[in-house]
Amino acid sequence: MRIYYLLLAFLCFFSTMAIAQTTVQNTGWLFLLNNNKLSKKWGTHLDVQLRTGDQFSHLRNFMFRPGLTYFLNDKSDLTLGYLLNQTYIPQQGIADIQLTEHRIWQQYIYRHQLSTLNFSHRFRLEQRFIEQQNGTDVFAQRIRYFARVIIPLAKGQQQFQRGAFAALQNELMFNVQHKDQVNGHFFDQNRAYVAGGFRFSKQLDLEAGYLNQAQKMRSGQTINHAIQLALYTRF
Repeated sequence: MRIYYLLLAFLCFFSTMAIAQTTVQNTGWLFLLNNNKLSKKWGTHLDVQLRTGDQFSHLRNFMFRPGLTYFLNDKSDLTLGYLLNQTYIPQQGIADIQLTEHRIWQQYIYRHQLSTLNFSHRFRLEQRFIEQQNGTDVFAQRIRYFARVIIPLAKGQQQFQRGAFAALQNELMFNVQHKDQVNGHFFDQNRAYVAGGFRFSKQLDLEAGYLNQAQKMRSGQTINHAIQLALYTRF
């Protein structure tokens, strides 16, 4: 048990390390996730995200990510999906810049329980087709590892179905192909997150939290302090 907390603490510390030429931002993220089980073996995935620019100044990103899921068993599943990512860059006196990224992605999720704690681990591979400001498109691949734990706040909830909870998660991302087309680094970014929420039923969670995003750039890094509001639905 202690190993998990030490690992999460280490990853959170790692994400906040600062180096020279660090840019700091403050943003807001809205995250909507729906998982729908169509049969014993098949289901659908859909998440939609809205992200603001620095100081909540404008809508910077709109992300639409559908997928088709195959359930291996009660603890693990595979998903194949697509992502549309629209990035809006405001310009003074001229038309705003709009850039489009398309992704194909594959992921494996494994879930398990320790006492009353609910863990999930996600491994995702992405093929990215990224539009550049000069009008060209580049291709790169990225791998991501995500770990999350749900901690029910009421005692003795072996099967957590309703009530308040805390959530801890961390995600690491690495450029595994054509890193020079993105930021020039194998390590891409780290996202550490802590939140509080309420589970209204097996089908609905609502949570709000703080996310620290540390992202490598071609020169230096960006530290993004994001406030996130998330809605999870399951049918």
